[in-house]
This record gives sequence, C-alpha cells and structure tokens, in this order.
Amino acid sequence: MKKQNRLKPPKEKDTLRPEYDFSKGIRGKHAVRYAQGTNVVVLEPDVAREFRTTDEVNETLRAVSKLRRQQRKRTRRKTA
Repeated sequence: MKKQNRLKPPKEKDTLRPEYDFSKGIRGKHAVRYAQGTNVVVLEPDVAREFRTTDEVNETLRAVSKLRRQQRKRTRRKTA
C-alpha cells in the first residue's frame, strides 16, 4: 500500500452536471428583499406535530396574544 501524503488535501471532483450553468448568476441577488419580508421561526418537533399548517400556528398565536393583552389590562387596573 502506498502512503498518502497528509499535507496536501485531496483534490475535489467536480460533481456539477454539465447542464447546470451558473456562470452568469449573481450571488445574493434576492437576499436583501427576502430578508426584509421574512421572519423564520423554527418549531421544536413536539410543537410541529401539533400544528400542521402555518394558518394553525398563526391562529393560535393570535389567540394567545389577545389573552396576554387582556391579562395585562387587568393587572394594570388600580384598585381602591
């Protein structure tokens, strides 16, 4: 067996198919616009099992938000 030279990293093979041509691509072309209108939240697996769709998550969060606002209003009232 021939010893491998550990100082030189092995040359990477080009695995890109010839029909994919990115030579005229612009890196980050839509990144700014995408970042402005996006708020990504990653749900834990147990939570994701409960809420299958975006609409379910949003509906539940709106209801919780409404309850929190009502709770804050009650605690801010001063009693005599």
